Amino acid sequence: MFRDRSFRLFFTARTIAVAGAAVTGVAMPILVFDISRSPFLTSLAAAGTVLPYLVFGLFAGAVADRVNRRTVILCAQAVAALALASIPAAQALGVLTAWHAVGVSMCIGTCFVWFDAAAFGALPALVGRQRIPAANSALWTSSTLVDVAFPAIAGVLVASIGPAYALGADALAYVLAGLAMASIGASFSSTPAVPKKSEPGIARDIREGLSFLWQSPLLRALTGVGFVNSLTQGAVTALLVVYATEGLGISTSSPMIGAVWTAVSVGGVVGAVLLPRLPAQWPVGAITVGALTIAPVVLFVVATTSNTAAAITALTVYSGCATVTILNGIGARQRLTPDRLQGRVNTTARMVAWGGSPVGALIAGAIAGRWDIGTAYLVACSFALVGALFAWVSALRTDPCPHR
Repeated sequence: MFRDRSFRLFFTARTIAVAGAAVTGVAMPILVFDISRSPFLTSLAAAGTVLPYLVFGLFAGAVADRVNRRTVILCAQAVAALALASIPAAQALGVLTAWHAVGVSMCIGTCFVWFDAAAFGALPALVGRQRIPAANSALWTSSTLVDVAFPAIAGVLVASIGPAYALGADALAYVLAGLAMASIGASFSSTPAVPKKSEPGIARDIREGLSFLWQSPLLRALTGVGFVNSLTQGAVTALLVVYATEGLGISTSSPMIGAVWTAVSVGGVVGAVLLPRLPAQWPVGAITVGALTIAPVVLFVVATTSNTAAAITALTVYSGCATVTILNGIGARQRLTPDRLQGRVNTTARMVAWGGSPVGALIAGAIAGRWDIGTAYLVACSFALVGALFAWVSALRTDPCPHR
């Protein structure tokens, strides 16, 4: 793959962008919490990175296939860079507010929707359909390694120069990623983009995808637990900075603040590496039921302990369980869905699942603001318990389908 100059530049751009996003993932909630001391606004900033996908996802995907993908990608990266650069500028002028930061969070979330929609179609055009698995594997490996390493680096950066100026690193990352993308000489489309008028069949196609999901007991159950899993994840990850400071006593100016995000990233990598190594005879349902059963147990530890080592260990295990649940569901949909429905079914299922994240974030933020972070995480634990109970009484428990 790396002998291909176009892929090298695409890979470099994505890796730089993921590294910048990892810095923002740590710095943004710290910034909002430092300014406002409001768990709700902190959770709103986290939800802002997901909400735009629910609003613009289907539309952005349709538009990105009808216009020049390179233009969409470069415009999205340019707007995101300008939005992020406004934060250190406002800090230097003494006019930065929490709502400004929340607005920037939603802006870069919106830019990601358009970037993702265009990049999804650009990769096959750049590398050819037969090399898509190798290309995706390289991109995924890079992203997971960055997700493990950069939260700790971001913690040091935030402690050294402050969260507002740390966000300038992400703005620079978008600029560098945009330059790498602009340097790709190959076309981002297999065929010339031809703008079309809106087609009435889009609504019908969405209904067909929903119908397929609903009519399959296994996929319906996986989509349901996916929503609850996302609900729980949204509640947990949106308040990591509040949990670190109020629950574990870690200062936002301490480099240790990044260790909490690193634990979540490490757990995700472990879950992703573990899933393909599970015995082939284990059914999809059994794996998901097992992961969902462990999740509320370790989240209860997270919610009730003040010991940093115990909390980080429990967060790592929880993140691994959540990742296994997500990837197991994606794999099952890809194997069981007819080729002509793959795009619609997987996009629909992802949007349903992602819908839980901002809801969980906002609920937990409101509860932490009214009571405390421990109560908010106990509510997240109850979400996970509901997901486990649902899994036990659903088609997942009797599913005979091997997970590979």
